[in-house]
Amino acid sequence: MEKNGFLPIGKIVGPHGVKGNIKVYSYAESLPVFDPGSSILVINAKGSEKTYKIKWAKPHSRGILLSLKGIESRDSAETLIGSELFIEQANLPELEDGSYYWFDIIGLSVFTTDEQYMGKVESIISTGSNDVFVVKDPNKEYDNETLIPALESVVLEIDFKLKTIRVDLPEGL
Repeated sequence: MEKNGFLPIGKIVGPHGVKGNIKVYSYAESLPVFDPGSSILVINAKGSEKTYKIKWAKPHSRGILLSLKGIESRDSAETLIGSELFIEQANLPELEDGSYYWFDIIGLSVFTTDEQYMGKVESIISTGSNDVFVVKDPNKEYDNETLIPALESVVLEIDFKLKTIRVDLPEGL
């Protein structure tokens, strides 16, 4: 589901406890997008929308536990299962120079230094030491996926106006 000006940051997968807390599968890489006091848009499977204020958020297992103002019981939390969570893109924290949000990178066309088209960034894998861009070329039937390490020595240029990434591939890629 998409909504202009908003970014999906997670999906409600279940209630937690009896006080209305919810378990969230987070699409976000970090917890600060669930900043207490900020607003979050909840859209259920039928398209119904409601905005809530975040009371608190904390990591839990492979997801996040979230408490929203107005959701005070397990029953009200259960009604939200399957709902998508969105935040306004304008409310995202500022990044340091040379850092980008994944949504900025996904969809960009990738070219080598000798102008060879490799495909588009379909997704990004977080490995701990560095991210890896999953680049797919829809024009190739076989061997259409390339994994490119997101390192300064490999990713030479990102041009958001042209929607391109220029890479210098290491030997073997």
